[in-house]
Amino acid sequence: MKLKILSSAIDDLHAGHVFYESQDAGLGDYFFDSLFSDIDSLQLYAGVHPIVFGHYRLLSKRFPYAVYYTMEDDVTIVRRVLDLRRNPARIRGELK
Repeated sequence: MKLKILSSAIDDLHAGHVFYESQDAGLGDYFFDSLFSDIDSLQLYAGVHPIVFGHYRLLSKRFPYAVYYTMEDDVTIVRRVLDLRRNPARIRGELK
């Protein structure tokens, strides 16, 4: 299974990195490593996650973030990586 990460998801990851790096030096890098590990797991487990707001949702193991993705043919498309501490209406809006 191939993975494609959209620029919107990369922007989300960058924003998370900036936030966590401002909390403690090195924490942003740990955030990146953790989230990319979760995203890499989609090569094996894509499609087994629940559908929320019209997208598959993978919950991060170490941070309050979710990876929202879709599947087209043999490609898993990571569309957004969003902070779950946000208002659910805002998350729904960002996924449209």
